[in-house]
Parts: sequence; structure tokens; C-alpha cells
Amino acid sequence: MGIRLSILSIWKIFDPIYFLFTRLQYIEFEGNKKAIFRVRLTKYKGKDVVLLDGTMICKNDVLIKIHLHNVQLLSEFLRMENHVNRARCIYKTVLNSMPLLAEYIHKHPDKQKIKGIIGITILNKGVRQLGFECFSPQNSFYKMYKKTSLLPIFFLSTPSFGIRNVKKHHLVYLMMSKDKLLRKYRKAT
Repeated sequence: MGIRLSILSIWKIFDPIYFLFTRLQYIEFEGNKKAIFRVRLTKYKGKDVVLLDGTMICKNDVLIKIHLHNVQLLSEFLRMENHVNRARCIYKTVLNSMPLLAEYIHKHPDKQKIKGIIGITILNKGVRQLGFECFSPQNSFYKMYKKTSLLPIFFLSTPSFGIRNVKKHHLVYLMMSKDKLLRKYRKAT
């Protein structure tokens, strides 16, 4: 635990710098509601994908790229000894942020151009219950690069870090269409 807390402390120092260089934005609303996501507009560069609701995501379609604010999540939940409870708390935090993400997209000036949301992860348990679909990136170099860059998060998040454990987890895109997100999470006003 001591090594993990030390790494997290160092990460907290570098996170604001990372935030500046990635063009990410926080999702915040009146009443101090703050989502666990940091987001930015992006153009999709992968192979064409058809989502279950029929939405086709093609190269150069505009998506909202979502990044979990991992430093914040891990700061809140790393001290939890029970890994199952930690996973439940993280899931609940993400679930509670989904309506804020839906509202953010609904109010976005480029709402009509946005086709959906996308994220990338190697920790993807429970994402289908949230409404995401998983797709494997096709580019081998990109997969290796992203998996390597996500290893610190994996190390801090999982109870047993080892090569075998890393190999069991596959890198996936998480995608959801804008329409599905708004249907599932936006409250009618």
C-alpha cells in the first residue's frame, strides 16, 4: 500500500500538467455537481463500427472522448481494503456521473455533430451495465502504446499486479451513441 500511495502522490503533482496538455475539460454544473469524467471533442480514427442501436461510427466522426479522473478516484478509494467494495464505489461514482455527461452533451454547442462517446481502458468490468459497448482497437502499435500507458492505473487499481494479470486484461474502446446516452441518462425537463 505504501508504494501505491507514494506513486499516487507523485501522480497528483503531474496531473495538472497532463490536464493542460490534453485539452480536457471538467464537466461541472451549478450546485457544485462535478462528474468524475474529464472530456474533450475528438475525431474518431479507428475502423467503422456499428453500435447495437444502429448508430454507425466512421472515421472522422465527432465523439466526446471521456477520461476518468483517475487521480481523484484512486485518492478516494485506494485506502479501501476490500477490493470488491472499492470496485462497487468506483462503479457507483461513474454511474452517478453519467447523467452529468448526458446533460453536458445535450447543452454542447456542437451537439448536432457529436455522434457518441468513446473511452479506452483495460479495466472494463461493469461497463456493459452502464450502457457501453466494447470494441478492440485494430492497430497493434496503438494497442501496445495505450496498454503500456495505462499500466500505472492498472497497478494502482488492482489487488494483484503481475504480468499474468496484465495479460488477462485486454484493451478496449468503450463506446455509446449520443442518442442512447441521452435516452438512458438524461432526465426529461
